[in-house]
Amino acid sequence: MTGFHLTISLMTPGHFRQAWRLPHVDPLAYLDIDHFQRLARIAEDATIDAVFLGDGPALRGEIAEAPGTGLDPAVLLGTLAAVTENLGIVATASTTYNSPYNLARRFQALDHVTKGRAAVNIVTTGTPAAAANFGLPAHPDKESRYRRASEFLEVATRLWDSWQPDWLIADKQSGRYADAAKIESIDHVGEFFSVAGPLPVAPGPQGRPVIVQAGGSEGGLRLAGQYADVVFTVAQTQDKATAFRDEIRRRATAEGRHPDDVKVSLGVVVLVGATADEAARRADELYATLPIDRLTAELVANLGLPPGSFGPDDPISIGDLPDAIPGTAFSTGFSVSTRALIAQSPRTPRQLVQSGAGGSGHRLVVGSPEQIADDLQSWYEAGTADGFTIMPADTSVDFENFATLVVPILQERGLFHRKYPARTLRERFGLPFPQSPATHAPCSPAGTRIGRSTVTIGPSAGRSASRR
Repeated sequence: MTGFHLTISLMTPGHFRQAWRLPHVDPLAYLDIDHFQRLARIAEDATIDAVFLGDGPALRGEIAEAPGTGLDPAVLLGTLAAVTENLGIVATASTTYNSPYNLARRFQALDHVTKGRAAVNIVTTGTPAAAANFGLPAHPDKESRYRRASEFLEVATRLWDSWQPDWLIADKQSGRYADAAKIESIDHVGEFFSVAGPLPVAPGPQGRPVIVQAGGSEGGLRLAGQYADVVFTVAQTQDKATAFRDEIRRRATAEGRHPDDVKVSLGVVVLVGATADEAARRADELYATLPIDRLTAELVANLGLPPGSFGPDDPISIGDLPDAIPGTAFSTGFSVSTRALIAQSPRTPRQLVQSGAGGSGHRLVVGSPEQIADDLQSWYEAGTADGFTIMPADTSVDFENFATLVVPILQERGLFHRKYPARTLRERFGLPFPQSPATHAPCSPAGTRIGRSTVTIGPSAGRSASRR
């Protein structure tokens, strides 16, 4: 049986954002590097492929009730890479509030210092408050944000590819280090960006960092087909998840790519108890932390229903919903997922908030380790995804419970590897290299093995590189 990849979220205190209210939870853990280093080591011991951290460039109003995202993902995850050897890192960055040159350089550096374990999670940012932090009079509309994101990734990928594989000379006799003709400017001029390039650093062990992307709108689907290596998604039903994966593969094919070159990672919130009864008890404790009136009102609005039209315990049927997802909905993917659940049977806003892990919109799975493993296996075998992004309900408990109780069951069933199967994150996800990995390996003095290559520097120009 072919196995799947696993990424695990570091979101603290958890994907139930009010989990900090529970007696055992440290309300300041989301700022504690010792906490995150402990989680990283647990993940690596379980051979988890990568850890992931979401982010947004603005403080949201929910800080009155729960911690924000906290530390800058690139800084935090770079630190975690330094205390691990194999664990991949997936750091979130906004194409709306970054420049492609700085982002490309930052993640190229991360790919080098992690020896091929870096990935960037591309988002367009849905929080209007971010605009004022960057001197903009208003937050760009969704269509503009995705148009900018497409050009942003065009520039970033061209910058990552701006060094040709045979750029290095390193002739100590003549003093010639590099063939400057093999390091090319990109001279991009477009609607949003004007970038000369090239980057000041050669490609890292992966050629490019892995590109992760999420978005269920037309702009998001188009971007995924063009540039994504991994697409992070949400689904409450197997039918919707399978249809989404098929659509991503179709989009990739339409862009001239092989459909297997884009992997789908399905977000799942997990609450793991030693037994089913313990898991149910803990679920009730987490439900009790939710600001249910606010969350249900927000859910009703995101479904396009009039304010106050449905209370927390009023059933919503599919006939109550507008024909189209409203343009004001925070996330098209979450809206599609929630509508699919209502289509199965009427649900109250309270039930939808609870099944969506306190308003995250991602499917919540509550149970014993065997039940969690059974669920993931069922969804994988149904063709819903190439792997999963595990989102602990209460990170202080469910992160370790998943790694130490669920992963061994998945390994026993042949669904997940017992040892890291490859050095780079790109290889572990089964993704192609932009160019031969050997040609992208960084170079050093004669005979030193770096990354995936052995580089020999002779007395004359040139180099030889042999694959291991």
